[in-house]
Amino acid sequence: MTQPADVEAQLDKVAFNADGLVPAVVQQVDTLEVLMLAWMDREALRRTLTGGRAVYWSRSRGVYWRKGDTSGHIQEVRGVRIDCDGDTVLLLVDQTGAACHTGTHTCFDTDERDLLRADR
Repeated sequence: MTQPADVEAQLDKVAFNADGLVPAVVQQVDTLEVLMLAWMDREALRRTLTGGRAVYWSRSRGVYWRKGDTSGHIQEVRGVRIDCDGDTVLLLVDQTGAACHTGTHTCFDTDERDLLRADR
């Protein structure tokens, strides 16, 4: 991933919110399917950039979690981008297994979660 000398310069490009967090949208690298949304602070993003696997900050538990350490459903990071304002991170990953904590492939895959569908 990113070389250690470049990491701080890359992190300085990110506009973390007042809580020190940035939302991370996660996409499957080959299909571009949106898998999930999570939160990262500077350290989680640093660990992601240097370690090659996605690391997030759990707002509810107050701990870091590297995706897949307990479930085996890992996210190998293939790319990291920020949006035009620098206040959202996009992770392009190669997902193994389910991305959602409910056990589904993506957190956005069931019809009952549809608020509006383009095909209706």
